[in-house]
Amino acid sequence: MARAKNFEQQLEEAKDIVINSIGETMDLYGVNRSVGNLYGTMVFEQKSMTLDEMRHELQMSKPSMSAGVKRLQEFDGVKQQFIRGSRKQHFTAEKDFFTFFGNFFSQKWNREIKLNLEAIQRAEKLLLPMIHSDNADPDLVEDANKILEQIEHSKMYYAWLSTLSEALHSGEIFDYFPIPDNTPSQ
Repeated sequence: MARAKNFEQQLEEAKDIVINSIGETMDLYGVNRSVGNLYGTMVFEQKSMTLDEMRHELQMSKPSMSAGVKRLQEFDGVKQQFIRGSRKQHFTAEKDFFTFFGNFFSQKWNREIKLNLEAIQRAEKLLLPMIHSDNADPDLVEDANKILEQIEHSKMYYAWLSTLSEALHSGEIFDYFPIPDNTPSQ
């Protein structure tokens, strides 16, 4: 009996090690560590979880759990699941890390692209009239042209990033970087 208890403790410790690592990794990518811990916890659950179950498991407040779930739902890391007969909301984590990765990064990259292309358009509206003006100081026109040249270069980057994001979102990227087969690691 003592041995079984020891194995149970080892199992929980192993899960905690991985959950902690997932939380740390999410923190690297700008997601609050507690949200990462929530995601990691949900990955190991074999069934959906309610906010109360999450709160109990992670010893966090229900509002924190709710905010964490909403954050994870933003990039499809967690989905709400209907459970017949239950009035509580149930949630399940996306357990396929390849899908999670694709959802997470394509969403972040698309946001970056949108934000920066809108800024570029606003900047061009200020620069182009100055460049084409007969009244602008030649030094300012030269500076404006340098800025415009850098902006043009950044547009290439955002076009490339858009292509990468779409390839990740559609799964096309796996044609070039295949998901490894499920052979045992050495």
